[in-house]
Amino acid sequence: MRSSRFRIRRLAAVGGAVAVVAAAAACSSSGSSGSASGGNNSSTGTVTVAVVSNPLITGQMIPLTQSVFEKQNPGITVKFATYTEGDLRAAIEKDVSTHSNSFNVVMIGPYEAPLFAKNGWLVDLSKQYIASDASYDASDLLPPVAKALSYKNDLYAAPFYGESSMLYYNKQLLSAAGVTMPAHPTWTQVAAAAAKLNQPGKVSGICLRGLAGWGDNMAALDTVVNTFGGQWFNMSWQPQLTSPAFEQAANFYVNLVKNYGEPGASNDSFNQLLTLYGQGKCAMWYDATVAATSIATEFPSVYAQTGYAFAPTEKTSSSGWLWSWALGIPQGVDNQSAAWKFVSWATSKQYDDLVAQKYGWSAVPPGTRTSLYNNPSYQKAASAFAGITLQSIDGTDPDHPTVNPVPYVGVQYVDIPQFETLGLQVGQQIAGAIAGTESVTQALQNSQGYASAYSPSELSGGS
Repeated sequence: MRSSRFRIRRLAAVGGAVAVVAAAAACSSSGSSGSASGGNNSSTGTVTVAVVSNPLITGQMIPLTQSVFEKQNPGITVKFATYTEGDLRAAIEKDVSTHSNSFNVVMIGPYEAPLFAKNGWLVDLSKQYIASDASYDASDLLPPVAKALSYKNDLYAAPFYGESSMLYYNKQLLSAAGVTMPAHPTWTQVAAAAAKLNQPGKVSGICLRGLAGWGDNMAALDTVVNTFGGQWFNMSWQPQLTSPAFEQAANFYVNLVKNYGEPGASNDSFNQLLTLYGQGKCAMWYDATVAATSIATEFPSVYAQTGYAFAPTEKTSSSGWLWSWALGIPQGVDNQSAAWKFVSWATSKQYDDLVAQKYGWSAVPPGTRTSLYNNPSYQKAASAFAGITLQSIDGTDPDHPTVNPVPYVGVQYVDIPQFETLGLQVGQQIAGAIAGTESVTQALQNSQGYASAYSPSELSGGS
């Protein structure tokens, strides 16, 4: 259970346009001992950055930092600590909440940024750096992404890339099976297509996340729950995980994976599914829009056969999630000015140009800047997926993610501190149902019990 100071209801919607936004990357000397209230603001030194391990980080950010950034800034050494998605969240939350200051820069998202800012755990990038750094051009950031990373209209984490979710499909496999995919499919249509496309032992009809975690299997499942009419809590903060709509959605998702999904799905998240799809072992794949960038650069033959559809729906008009892996600077760490130099570089328009020169325009981290989507070179190189990515991001509504009103914000998460633990617990139950160790009914009953352990006043922050 989190400390009382980390329990808040929901962050008030960061209404209005975000005036300024900042990028973040981290630096910290290995012997750093900055306090929560202070810290060395040196523009030189060692910067330690905690990041998620995926192709845009390990294949681009890290090598470009070593070959370009450090040469341009000889007084700064950047060290990376790479983690899987779940391990990254656990390591960062522990580090910033205890002010251990192991990382000068942390890679976080729309769930953590406003919650951490509320607790005073992050540097206000807008006030401390962006206001005096006109070259950063924060006004160029996509409004939905900037808003999601802000608290009280100030940016606390700068987006490295942004994403919604969408359906990928292999046009060659669909054509062979006589399946036509509409641009805006329903989940019912997707399930019917998966049944026709499934070739046991050869090609899965659809690949879906099964690995336990609120940002793993629950990210995908939550979008299904939302569009089926389910919700985590009602307006009185009473858990709804055993409601008919939630149970219908969970059964649908679990059965879709078990009947037509990849073998061993309870162990799979983004990286595993990217590889399977790229190897032609998935006829369809529902996941983050950012995957299009990696498919284009790492699996060109499959990319040539890939079609794209908006996130499937049932009762809502849209269902795609909204996320960004972004860089924030914890309060009190050393070498903050050096950290900002790295962050502003890694999230700048100049970084996009650098990636384009080295890897091609289709490899540029998507979903953060308006200028990228207005760039003719990018439009040409990423014509297959750029438009649907931008439309999907613009079409998200984290303030109203469900059919019925809810007291929380977030499409694929609930913006309360307890969700870090609760989301993992429920994700473990769903992974068990996918693996066949328990029924969906039992998994949701257990999940309802976990959610019921928190009182409504505790969940609402006492307000």
